Amino acid sequence: MGNTFKTAFLLTALTLLLMMIGRAFGGQNGMAMALAFALIMNFIAYFFSDKIALASYRAQPVTREELPRVYSVVERLTQKIGIPMPKIYVIPTESPNAFATGRNPRHASVAVTQGILNLLNDEELEGVLAHELGHVNNRDILISSIAATIAGAITMVANMGKWAMIFGGMGGRDERDREGGLAALAMLIVAPIAAMLIQLAVSRSREYQADASGAHYTGNPYALASALRKLDAYSRRLPMAASPSTAHLFIVQPLLGVNLGNLFSTHPPIGKRIERLTGQPAEFLQ
Repeated sequence: MGNTFKTAFLLTALTLLLMMIGRAFGGQNGMAMALAFALIMNFIAYFFSDKIALASYRAQPVTREELPRVYSVVERLTQKIGIPMPKIYVIPTESPNAFATGRNPRHASVAVTQGILNLLNDEELEGVLAHELGHVNNRDILISSIAATIAGAITMVANMGKWAMIFGGMGGRDERDREGGLAALAMLIVAPIAAMLIQLAVSRSREYQADASGAHYTGNPYALASALRKLDAYSRRLPMAASPSTAHLFIVQPLLGVNLGNLFSTHPPIGKRIERLTGQPAEFLQ
């Protein structure tokens, strides 16, 4: 319940931030325009984000005959959870990772990389697939898409407002006008950073929830913990070229090379995820 409340609070904060930036940019009309812009972007994300994500990574659909190992696990888990069978895709890369996408359980897809199939044993793979089905059942993909599109709307509106104020002239008729203009410009600069941090916090919260759901479905938290440890180690050796707009979808963060700290991460630290799953520090898991 804590994660659900936290997610609702963060999404509300994003929406209020968007309204505030619209107001700073164009008063009441600007606030209405910012909300309308967010609604349009959310409509696009709702219906097309899954197709965009799968196409971005050249994910190929596979049949039960081509990948019985994954199909048998997913079929067993979906029957246990009580959700429809998702479409299964394989991403042609040796970097080990996986993600789920789709606006609801009836329109879900689960994609695994070739690398993850080669790396994990059957129990570990089951843990990963249970995690991804946890995202599907928890409606996380829709929640993350909404957070990402509102954050994107804030950034776009802020950039428009910033340039309009700079080129429209900041030299107001008196000191009060100038101070108001500077305050609005400061907000237009700070708001996109705040929006990004809130979006990342939503993503991290949903990862913890999916870990807990996956462990519950399989009854084997140690298998998922072992998979996370392997994925973290091997994805560092074979980093995956991923778009920042879809990095939050994957089970482990694919964007490596620049470490700006946990605050700017789409995923919680692997050590903390393992500790939550097993109740003991990650270094004790062998």
